[in-house]
This record gives sequence, structure tokens and C-alpha cells, in this order.
Amino acid sequence: MSVAGTSTAPEGRDERDTPVPEPGGHRGLDPDQLPDGLVIADEQGRVTCFNAAAGRITGVAPADALGQPLEKALPLEDLEGRRWWQLTDPYGGLAIRDRQPERNLLLPGGREVLVTARYVRDEPLGPVRSVVVCLRDTEARRRTERSHAELIATVAHELRSPLTSVKGFTATLLAKWERFTDDQKRLMLETVDADADRVTRLIAELLDISRIDSGRLEVRRQPVDIKAAVSRHIQAYVAAGQPAERFLLRTEQPLPALWADPDKIDQVLSNLIENAVRHGEGTVTIGIMPSASPREGEETGTSVTVSDEGPGIPEESMNRVFTRFWRGSKRGGTGLGLYIVKGIVEAHGGTITVGRAHRGGAEFRFTLPVAAPAYLG
Repeated sequence: MSVAGTSTAPEGRDERDTPVPEPGGHRGLDPDQLPDGLVIADEQGRVTCFNAAAGRITGVAPADALGQPLEKALPLEDLEGRRWWQLTDPYGGLAIRDRQPERNLLLPGGREVLVTARYVRDEPLGPVRSVVVCLRDTEARRRTERSHAELIATVAHELRSPLTSVKGFTATLLAKWERFTDDQKRLMLETVDADADRVTRLIAELLDISRIDSGRLEVRRQPVDIKAAVSRHIQAYVAAGQPAERFLLRTEQPLPALWADPDKIDQVLSNLIENAVRHGEGTVTIGIMPSASPREGEETGTSVTVSDEGPGIPEESMNRVFTRFWRGSKRGGTGLGLYIVKGIVEAHGGTITVGRAHRGGAEFRFTLPVAAPAYLG
């Protein structure tokens, strides 16, 4: 089979080189369909395959690379400026080697690429029959590294403020304890206590992000009275000074039994209601209702909506709401809360969306399926 960007099969090759028909009638895979760069050199070190992705990554036309020595078609250098193929010597090096692990290398002009190689031998310790090289652009990794750097910078900033306050007040109290009245001491200690809570919340958020990103967020399902949970949050805000008439709870009965992790559902409700109170305006409406089923007459779970009457979220920001560091306003916060909320809801097998409320504000809706622990199934 002849493929654009690759060489035709040489005469006399054995059956092991013949593409194996795949299900559906396809004979092998066109190298140009691969998302990563693929370069193959024969036993003479001449390039026999240089796919389209390799051309895009290196800037070399596949037709120009075919038949060229590997070190000329792919002139790689390590980060110290040493020529990679001379350094590794794939054809004349140790016979026990069968691969080169992925590492960052440089193309002419200083462009960085991720490279891994495989040495193909007919038999163990035999001569190298071909060298298969995989190339990958570093842009995705750089985005990840930038995200990590941004997370570190955000955490450092969020930690510095409360820790500076804690250090300042405790140092002042220790040095001048007798000079302050009891009311002044109480105010300072209350501030220290609040800042300690802020640090604790931030650390908890970081642990949640770590578990979400690694897929290790555990959900311990128990029966949850979702209406009672929402009522507790409303009562807490009223006790803290918010007017009771600012909150409206609507419930459609009957609600299906909900099995979920009560602590994590509290975390979701706390974040969504706090966002509506802090960043929204007017009445905060919380609706609880059975979720619709694709099959009429069945209920698959419970939906909860939290909406306000503020300016809402700009249309162009809707698709970024649940990403890290998104902030709906300049009123502080780490921008991690909604990312964690989405992770918690999805760990329960649910979904969460954001849109515009009927009165113009933001409306968040999350749906949790009816589910029970496996031991009750």
C-alpha cells in the first residue's frame, strides 16, 4: 500500500511487514492519520516514513525527508546543544537497548519537541532493523505547566494574606499583651481565628483538586434530605444577618430518595448559594425537583437550581465558568470553587450546567441520579 508521505514497500520483504487487514475491511492505518509525528528509518538509517504530523511539527516536507539519513531529516539536539543521534548512536550502541524514553529535545531554531524512540530488532541482541521515532508538540505540556504555575501563584497569594495577619496579630499580642483591653484582645483573636479558617478552607480546596484531577475523589453515599440541607444553609445566612426574605425555597413533591455523600453535597450547596449571595443581587431562589427521565413516568434523580436576580454571567464566559481560576467578579476568592463543585457532582454520576435565570441573573442547575451503595444493590 502506498501512502502519501511514506515510501512504498521494497521488494522481497517478508510477511511480517504486510499490513494485517482490520475489521471492516481496512488494511492497516495511514500514518498521516496519526495525531503524533511518526518517523521510521530502515537498517541503513534512511528515512522510510515521515508522516504529515512530523512534517507539521518539524516544518520539513515529508517528501523532502524520505530517503534522507535520519540525523539529517531529523537534526535533533539535547538541551545542552549536543547532537542527539551522535550521542545515542541507535545503530552502533549497546545491543541490549530497545528504546529511548521520552525527553525534551530541540529542533533547529530552538523549537522544543517531545521525542521517544524504539529500536526494532529481528531477534534479541541482533542488529537494529529499524528505528521508530515518535514526535509530540510540547504545547499541551506547556499549558499544563502554566496551569500548575498559576495554581502555585494563586495559592501563595491566598496564603500570604491570612498568614501575614495571623503573624502580625499574634506577635503584637505577645509583645504588648498588657496594653490591650479585653475587647481589643478578643477582636484580634477573632481575626486570627477567621484567617486560620480561611487557610484551612484553601488547603481543603487544594486536596479536593488533587483528588479530582487524579480520579481519587471518594463518594460515601448515605440517604440525604436535600430540602433539609438547603434549609440549613438558608438559616445560617439569616443568622449571619441576611434578610430572610432574600431567600426563596421551592420544592416539587414527591422527591425520589437521594443517596449521596452528605458532606460533599453540603460543599456544593454552600458554594452555589454563597456565589448567589456574594455576586448576585435580589432574591436567591433555590428550586428542588425530581429530574425528568427519558422514559415517561420514571424519575432518575433530583435536580437543584440556584438562581439570583443580578447581572448574570456574560455569554462569552459561560463555557469557562467551571474551569480553574474563573472569577465572576473582582470580589476575591481563589476561582477554584466551581471547578471543585463540578468535580463533586460528576463524581456522583451527575451533571451541572449554568445559564441565565428568568429574571436575568445566573442560574446553576445540578442533577444527581438516584443511586444507592453497591451493598444495597
